[in-house]
Amino acid sequence: MTSPRVERTGRPFLARHLGLVLVMVTFALLGIIYSVTTPILEASDEAFHFAFVEHLGRGGALPVQYLDRVGPWRQEGSQPPLYYWLASLITRRVDTSDFQQVHRLNPHADLGVVKPDRNLNIAVHTPRERFPYRGTVLAVHLVRGLSVLMGLGTVLAAYLLAQTVFPGDQAVAECAAALTAFNAQYLFITASVNNDALVVMLCGICLWLMARYAARRPRPAEWVLLGVLLGLAALSKASALGLLPLAALLGVYHAWRERSWKRLFAVGLLMGVPALAVAGWWFVRNWRLYRDPLGLNAFVAVAGGRHPRPTFWQLLAEWPGFVKSYWGLFGAVNVPAPTWVYVALSVMGLLGLVGVPLYLWRLQRRSRLSPARWVQIGLLAAWPVVVWVALLRWSMMTMASQGRLMFSALTALSLLMAAGLSALWPRRRVALPALAGVGMLGVALFVPFRVIMPAYAQPRILTAQEVAALSPRNDATFGDSIRLLPYRVDQQQAVPGDRVAVTFYWQCLERMETDYSVFLHLLDENDIIIAQRDMYPGQGTYPTTLWSPGEVFADTFVLALPATTRTPVHGQYAVGFYRYGEGSRLPVIDGAGQPSGDMLRFGALTLPRQVVDGVPNPMHIDLEDGVRLAGFDLDRSAARPGETLHLTLYWQAYEGVSQNYSVFTHVLGEEHRLWAQQDGWPQGGNAPTSIWQEGQILPDPYELTLAADAPPGVYELEIGMYDAEGRRLNVLDPAGHAVDDRIVLGHVRVIPAADGQ
Repeated sequence: MTSPRVERTGRPFLARHLGLVLVMVTFALLGIIYSVTTPILEASDEAFHFAFVEHLGRGGALPVQYLDRVGPWRQEGSQPPLYYWLASLITRRVDTSDFQQVHRLNPHADLGVVKPDRNLNIAVHTPRERFPYRGTVLAVHLVRGLSVLMGLGTVLAAYLLAQTVFPGDQAVAECAAALTAFNAQYLFITASVNNDALVVMLCGICLWLMARYAARRPRPAEWVLLGVLLGLAALSKASALGLLPLAALLGVYHAWRERSWKRLFAVGLLMGVPALAVAGWWFVRNWRLYRDPLGLNAFVAVAGGRHPRPTFWQLLAEWPGFVKSYWGLFGAVNVPAPTWVYVALSVMGLLGLVGVPLYLWRLQRRSRLSPARWVQIGLLAAWPVVVWVALLRWSMMTMASQGRLMFSALTALSLLMAAGLSALWPRRRVALPALAGVGMLGVALFVPFRVIMPAYAQPRILTAQEVAALSPRNDATFGDSIRLLPYRVDQQQAVPGDRVAVTFYWQCLERMETDYSVFLHLLDENDIIIAQRDMYPGQGTYPTTLWSPGEVFADTFVLALPATTRTPVHGQYAVGFYRYGEGSRLPVIDGAGQPSGDMLRFGALTLPRQVVDGVPNPMHIDLEDGVRLAGFDLDRSAARPGETLHLTLYWQAYEGVSQNYSVFTHVLGEEHRLWAQQDGWPQGGNAPTSIWQEGQILPDPYELTLAADAPPGVYELEIGMYDAEGRRLNVLDPAGHAVDDRIVLGHVRVIPAADGQ
C-alpha cells in the first residue's frame, strides 16, 4: 500500500505541473515530426554543422580555418566545439562513409531567396533517406534527436524561470513554456543539427539560476555551478558571452547588499575560475591561431563579410525578414510560412510585450516588490537587450539579420510575452495566454505538413489517362532519353519586371546516369538572352538520375524579366539540357524529326515599348548619395565593329547629391575587356550632379563606338558613377543594401563586319 507521505507529495506535484508535462511531451512529439518531415541537410547550415560532427566522430582534431583550405564545415569550423563533441559521441559508431553520396548538392539552389518556382533544396534527396535509417542519414537523425532533448531542457528552463520570477502565477509559467516550445522556428532549428540547440538551453538554465540567486544568498557551490555552466555556454556559441556581464552585475548586487568588497572578490573567483577552467583554453587557442579570442574574424573570412557597413536605415529595412525568421522562415531561409502566420504571431508577441508594464504595475499594487524581485525582473528584461545589441553589432560584420539568432534569449522573451498577455484581460487572466499557446501549437502543427513537406516534394507522376489527354503534343527529344510532350506559357505579352511561367511536360525514355540541368532562355531578335532560368528538373527536386522510363511529370519555370530590359522586344523561348560544370548540351530533334541543334526554340513573348512621362524603359535603380537611374534608351542592340551605339540615360535625384560624380558607360567583352567607352560628367559637363534638384529628371546622351577589331559575340553594356578619386558608387537594392558598383543594362551583339569593311 502506498504510504500517506508519498500520496501527499506525489499527487500535488503532478497536479501542479501537469501543464508543463503536457507541453514537454507535445514538444518532443513535434520535434520528431519536424525531424522526419525536414529532409536531412536542409535546415540552416545543417550540412556544415554535421560535417563538423562527422569530422570529430572520425577522430579528427578541431579544424583550423584557412581561406585557401576551407573544409566541408565551412565557417562552422570556427564555432566553439562543445555541441559537436557531444554529437560526435553518439555518432562515433555509425558508419558515415557515405556522407559524400548523401550530400549531393543542388548546384542551382536559390539560398536565402524565395522564388515562385521553388528550386530551394540544398541537396538532392533519394530513397536512401527513407526509414529505416542507415549510415549518414541515421547519424543526422541521431544528432537531431539529441538537439530535441536539449530543446526539452530549454522548455523546462522557461517554466522554472517563470516560477522563480513570478512565483504563484501558474498560468504565466505554463504559457511561457508553451510559447517557447511551440515557436515553429525554434522547433525547426532544434530538430536539426545546429549548435543553437545547446546554447539556447544553457542560456536558459543560466538565466534561471541567476534569477534564483538574486532572491537569496547563494552558497559557494552554487556560484561554482553557475561558473561551470557559463563556461559550458561559452564553449557552445559566442552569443552566450553576453551572460557574463549579467552574472558580474549579480555578484555586484550581492556584494552591495552585504557591503563587502571581499564578497565581490570571492564571488568573482567562485564563478570566474570554473568558467575559465572550462572555456578559457578555447579563447587562448583562438588568439594564438587568429589573433582574435572569439575567432570571429576567421568565421567572417570564410562566411563572407558585409561591405560596405550598413546604415541604420538599411538595417531597419531588414526588420520584416528579422521578424519572419523569429517566427518561422525555414530551409535555407527560403521557405516562408503564409503571411497570416507572421501577422498573427507578431500581433500576439507585440501585445504581450506591450502588456509587461501593466503586469508589473499590478504586481506592485498587490504586494510591494522587494529589491531582489526587481533585480530578477531586471535580469529578465536585460538579457534580450544584450542579445539584440550583440546581434546588431554582428549584423554590421556579416549578413546576420535573422530573428532566430535571438533564441539565446528565447526563455526570457517568452516569459515577458506570457506575463504581458495575462495582464491585458484582468477578468480572464488565463484566456489570452491559453489562446496564445493553443494558437502557436496550431501553427507548429500546420508548418511541417503544409509548408515544409510541400516545399521539398518531388513532382507528381501523371497517370496514363492524364498523359493521353495532353495536347497539343510537341514530341521534341533531347538526346535519347528525354521527350518534351506539350508546354504551356501563361502569357504572350509582358513588361519589364514581370514574371512569366512556362510549364514543360517531360517524359523519361530511358534511365540516365547523369544529372542534367535544364535551361530556359528568353531570346530577343538578335539571339541575346533577355532572361534565363537554370534548374534541375522538378523545380530542383527531381534530377534526371532519379527518373524512371515511361513516367511523365509537369515542371514549371518562372522567368523574371529584368527591369533593365530594353523595349520593344519580340522574344522567343529556348530550352535545353546540359551537364552542369561542363556545359555540353544534349542534341535536340524537334517534333517534325528535324535536328534542332542543342536547344529547342518555341513560343513567343512580346514586350511593347515602355515610355512613362517621356522616359523610355522606366525603372527605379538607386545608387548611393541620392542618385537614381530612372530609365534609358538604346538605339539598337546589334552593331558591327566601328559602328556607334547611341545610349541615353535618364537620371533623377531622389535626394540631395553631395558632390560631383562622373558617369561611365562601357561595352565589355570577355574578361571585362573594354571595346567601347565614354565617361564624363552628365550632359557633357553641363549638368554636374551637385546642382541636381530633387525629383528632376535629366536625359544624358552617350556615344559608344565599337573598336574596329571587336570580335563577333555578345557584350555587356554597363553604366554607373564614380567620384573624383575613382571610387564607384554602390548600387542599392530595394532594401537599401549595396549589391554592386555597376548597373548592367543588358547586352549588345557585335555582328561580323560586312564584306569590304
